[in-house]
Amino acid sequence: MDVYNLIAETLHLQAHQVKNTIALLNEGATIPFISRYRKERTGNLDETLIEEIKNQNDKFIQLDKRKEAITASLVSQGKFTDEMKQKIASCPSLNELEDIYLPFRPKRTTKAEIAKKKGLSPLAATILLQRDNKIELTASKFINKEVESIDEALKGARDIIAEVINEDDKIRARVRTIFARKATITSKVIKGKEEEAIKYKDYFDCSQQLGRCSSHRLLAMRRGESEGFLRVSISCDEEEALNTIERMYIHTKNECARQLELSIKDSYKRLLKPSIENEFAISSKQNADIEAIKIFSKNLQQLLLSPPLGQKIVMGIDPGYRTGCKVVCLNREGDFIVNTTIYPHPPQNSIDEAKQIILSLCKKYKIEIIVIGNGTAGRETEQFVKSIGLPIEIEIYNISEDGASVYSASKSAREEFPDFDVTVRGAISIARRAQDPLAELVKIDPKSIGVGQYQHDVDQNLLKESLDQTVENCVNKIGVNLNTASKHLLMYVSGLGETLAKNIVDYRSENGPFKYRKELLKVARMGNKTFEQCAGFLRIADSTNPLDCTGIHPESYDVVEKIAKDIKCDIKDIINNKEIISKIDINRYVSDKVGIPTLKDIIDELEKPGRDPRIQKMTINIENSISDIQQLYTGMELNGIVTNITDFGCFVDIGIKEKGLVHISQITDKFIKDPHSIVSINQRVSVKVMDVDIQRKRIQLTMKGVNQK
Repeated sequence: MDVYNLIAETLHLQAHQVKNTIALLNEGATIPFISRYRKERTGNLDETLIEEIKNQNDKFIQLDKRKEAITASLVSQGKFTDEMKQKIASCPSLNELEDIYLPFRPKRTTKAEIAKKKGLSPLAATILLQRDNKIELTASKFINKEVESIDEALKGARDIIAEVINEDDKIRARVRTIFARKATITSKVIKGKEEEAIKYKDYFDCSQQLGRCSSHRLLAMRRGESEGFLRVSISCDEEEALNTIERMYIHTKNECARQLELSIKDSYKRLLKPSIENEFAISSKQNADIEAIKIFSKNLQQLLLSPPLGQKIVMGIDPGYRTGCKVVCLNREGDFIVNTTIYPHPPQNSIDEAKQIILSLCKKYKIEIIVIGNGTAGRETEQFVKSIGLPIEIEIYNISEDGASVYSASKSAREEFPDFDVTVRGAISIARRAQDPLAELVKIDPKSIGVGQYQHDVDQNLLKESLDQTVENCVNKIGVNLNTASKHLLMYVSGLGETLAKNIVDYRSENGPFKYRKELLKVARMGNKTFEQCAGFLRIADSTNPLDCTGIHPESYDVVEKIAKDIKCDIKDIINNKEIISKIDINRYVSDKVGIPTLKDIIDELEKPGRDPRIQKMTINIENSISDIQQLYTGMELNGIVTNITDFGCFVDIGIKEKGLVHISQITDKFIKDPHSIVSINQRVSVKVMDVDIQRKRIQLTMKGVNQK
């Protein structure tokens, strides 16, 4: 098979783009490095397409490994003919490959095997030929001490034929095609469990064409099945399947044809249907997993690329009732200053004391921002803080604390703050999220950040791989300050990983800040190849070489030096100087190694060195007067913040414990396939209440007909 052309056709690319990208991946290049610094070789492919090429290539590698294993098995059995060699070599999918191998696969004892041992194979062959008009008479000749009657002989022959039909790769392909076109997925509640399974009420008696079943619906059914509440099955038009097989096997109307009809029905119900149904159960689940993971990755990317509030002096508050609100103060670099606890809520109600503590800390440490977690008592704490008469210049934000508790109990949190308990660590995490969301969120397992769809039900290995790649892409898109980045941030830089990230931090501790990029080569275990992969994404603000604070790769420094020499100017004078840069003719510097895409990137970096691609926009807090789901009524208009996006809509925080759902059909008046095309994580939206189900704690919202402020 021409793998390059197959992948190119699937992804609508040129074969040379696929070939060059796979070659780079095989050389050990990372996806961020390839997309940023090898544009000439890939034809300017972005991270998404490079990852798609990698995934498609991995499937073919898996297919090749299976082909090798099957070939070895057939050789050992003496069944590896030239015809079989050709069939295996040209096979494009795992399912078809397994169909080819099925007749030769080692089996447990089957009905067909038992019948063969009784000597009934010739009778089965006679029936398949369909030339015998007196098949019962022929069957009588097979009666012996192991076969007691004509009926037993015919049944054994039919068992053999049923297996032949099941192992016919052409039949399996036809039935698989019928399933692909018309398969239906059905779920029913298990009797007696209606009350326990109330959250799956929508799936108590549900039937839908499998090809049109959305990812979230399929995953919901499968979760209900795994929890013992639902019974889920996949089926197709049985009559069409049987007729298809009969047309391929029955060519007469004699007695043999009747035996074949019985064999076909038995083969389909006992062997073919369960096997193909299992295939489609697996493949539909895999497709649903992939779709859910893509949505999760989109949400995670938006969250990680949320705009930082920057180097501000921050007060972080992790709210609570009985145990109080944990308060921490951090300096502009995110370093811990002080912590305390206040008790403004029941049962203590120490409002005056809490007020004095907050005001005193704000004055003493010149607090610029107060960040409050949105968990238990979050809204009440926000209202309290706003009521105590803070200076008008202090901004107050209520942000998601999803994952803060996971981080606070993690090994990395214990290493960073060994003397603090989990609540103080959680408050520090909340505060740092405001300063730089990416730098803090990389320390947390992405599954705990709260922006997924059925993330605990999907393939966990695939999920981890995809989310890790998303984090890596985001970190490298922004770039990292080599002299201030934590180990957790450095380990996602292209080519590094945990060991080298730790070695970089250790080197900094022993030798002080890095003075220039090439000093990285002095770090333990840092080789030339790894340096090539990571150097362009690591920034040094006060380097002896001004290009070290840009995204220009060291391999292109000579190009910039030539440009500077030609225009008789120092490199430091070119940076940020649009007048000089506008006069540079990049076409003069095209070579075998450097093309127009790289030269354009160099010019962009000279204009805006180390530019942060995150959109700078102010996060807006929710200002609704409600505090409980009981206060909602149909038609009520509210402000909210988008906290999660799924394939069926988006969830909106309206200032109470329960999030409201804006179904995809209620986001906009026009038809959309993907909610991401209209809304994004942390976006402020205006919504109207459509329906409130207090028993199930569900809120239906709409954005249609509401003025989006």
